[in-house]
Amino acid sequence: MRIVQLTPGTGNFYCGTCLRDNALVTALRKQGHDAVLLPMYLPHFVDEASVAEDAPLFFGGINVYLQQKSALFRNTPEWIDRLLNTPALLHRAASQAGMTSARDLGDLTISMLLGEDGRQAKELEKVIAWLSKKENRPDVVSLSNVLLIGLARRIKQVLGIPIVCSLQGEDSFVDALPEPERCWQVLRERAADVSIFVAVSRYYGEVMTRRLELAPERVAVVYNGIALDGYAPAASGPPQPPVIGYLARMHPGKGLDVLVEAFIRLRARGTIPGVRLRIAGGQTPCDRPFVNRLQEQIQACGCEQSVEFLPNLDRSEKQAFLRTLSILSVPATYGESFGLYLIEALASGVPVVQPAHAAFPELVEATGGGLLCEPGDPEALALALEKALGDPVQLAEWGRCGMRQVRENFSSETMARGFAAVCERARH
Repeated sequence: MRIVQLTPGTGNFYCGTCLRDNALVTALRKQGHDAVLLPMYLPHFVDEASVAEDAPLFFGGINVYLQQKSALFRNTPEWIDRLLNTPALLHRAASQAGMTSARDLGDLTISMLLGEDGRQAKELEKVIAWLSKKENRPDVVSLSNVLLIGLARRIKQVLGIPIVCSLQGEDSFVDALPEPERCWQVLRERAADVSIFVAVSRYYGEVMTRRLELAPERVAVVYNGIALDGYAPAASGPPQPPVIGYLARMHPGKGLDVLVEAFIRLRARGTIPGVRLRIAGGQTPCDRPFVNRLQEQIQACGCEQSVEFLPNLDRSEKQAFLRTLSILSVPATYGESFGLYLIEALASGVPVVQPAHAAFPELVEATGGGLLCEPGDPEALALALEKALGDPVQLAEWGRCGMRQVRENFSSETMARGFAAVCERARH
């Protein structure tokens, strides 16, 4: 089966969606499918070999923005569009993330959702032209998230093929726009153009079934998975003194400030002597002020010697980082649709402490790899970390159980088989 996956790139930092899509296409290829990943907006940026290395980039971020702002750029010749898609310019654009106003972002999102009726219709026709070539024509087109749903109608109209659309965390982005209900209304109207939606957890499937007003049978659940090679527990066993880890974007929504406050409280108690905190994950220029404030807070409490910040690790560095941890916590404050970092930690034998909301209860139950605590509460998180680190026998059991379940049920191969089955269902 030939599957074309359309995935937005970040250009300069790692994101869970890009990692998931890259692992998915890699595993589909290994299972005999002719799978292709086409990057959108900015170059694909992942911590392993990118399957988009030789693929053309569509909807280049600079072109998309200029077409939104001026009718002149909606009719420019191809050579100008190609010039604006050069890697150097796109990398520069990626470094300016966050410069767009909320109003501009809202209007641009609506325009993209309108597809052939939006201001970026010229870019959509380039995708159609590429997909229509005999050597490129797919059996199924897969959209990485529902914010790309504006592409579906025109692709179906021209090629007559099914569209599969993943659901992986879009609601928080839409709700943060200046006029979110306007965006939700367009999404509901355009949902008719998708054959099957693929949610990355039962929790998120239920959220989006409700918000998009979908019939439940139109939503399948396929858990995210990772390529397991390189993930393993530390050969020497858990570190002493214990180390708490964080592995996600260094951003308020991921609850890093909650974890820092919990750590400061845990250190003040003195019940876990010498406990340390290691913080890794994506960090963009927009995140730097937030990180600076946390570092000032840590220094004011005299904990700076016990905390490390390790931004933007590559795959091997990330795997080595996980082997230095006793436990991992990413206390996200919003409705996280999955949390790939949990699977990465458990694949390394590292148990987790997570807030009891969003997809976390589902994943902790499915893996048996940790415990839950009250969301958004530093004191509750400190108590949960204290309980876990104070019981090494239970901690080790969570790590063993979680690692076993991840290897059985959360590999990229398992994910690819489930996803391919959904694509086959969409074709019939």
